[in-house]
Amino acid sequence: MKHIFLNLKRFDVPREMGGVNSLAAPEKWGAAVVEGIQGGLSAYAPEEVDFTVFFPEAHLLTAKAARIDGSRVTIGCQGIHGEDVAPGKNFGAFTTSCPAAAASALGCEEVIIGHCEERKKLAGIMAEAGVTDPAAVCRILNREVQAALARGMKVLYCVGESAEEKPRWQEVLKTQLELGLDGVDRSQVVIGYEPIWAIGPGKTPPGREPIQEIAQFIKETTGGMDIVYGGGLKTDNAEMLASIPEIDGGLIALTRFAGEIGFYPEEYLEIVKLYMGH
Repeated sequence: MKHIFLNLKRFDVPREMGGVNSLAAPEKWGAAVVEGIQGGLSAYAPEEVDFTVFFPEAHLLTAKAARIDGSRVTIGCQGIHGEDVAPGKNFGAFTTSCPAAAASALGCEEVIIGHCEERKKLAGIMAEAGVTDPAAVCRILNREVQAALARGMKVLYCVGESAEEKPRWQEVLKTQLELGLDGVDRSQVVIGYEPIWAIGPGKTPPGREPIQEIAQFIKETTGGMDIVYGGGLKTDNAEMLASIPEIDGGLIALTRFAGEIGFYPEEYLEIVKLYMGH
């Protein structure tokens, strides 16, 4: 079974405001994404591959409404709070936070947790309080994973090492995996590996051999969990990633990196076609 995830980050911001969105007006953007990809995804059998799109929270309702009967698009959100609504306890006092109950009520079946951008944000907040222990970030993320699973949502749990951590990547990834997955039902979780040191303009992405080595390490550490490449599944690496038996899919973000950069549904479908081989 393959897994292809799409993380739309904040690609909804219009170009005139400094963003990369020329697909649709913000109020129609979520629907435009779903409508632009779901027809093309119908060519793939459900037992062959699944497709999840992680939307910013504001677009969940329009994205869900755009799904047609039999749509292959699963709606996901970009993070949840580590505490959830509970009868007789906290019934919704979560200003600025999205509990798993709210995400589920809005139509989310999956959530991305531990993305390098989330880890960076959490580490920055704790650094202001004088806490610099990376394990603390993992423990917070573990509570988010637990909350999602308890609400019946599946999880894409991301791990990865920075340039400074690269010389001891095994130790870093093992800590993130063991602490982040502590006590969870791993059958409902997919691992996303992000080579943080290689993500961004002007940086050199890893080749086939290092990706395979790390994927083998993660599978050994987790007892064979599914793992997708989170460093960006794109047209120029799709066939290479598909050739790695330990890699079970990928995480797509932008589809165009030059000229009018941004996310384009037809280019997303081309990446899927290249990865799946048809």
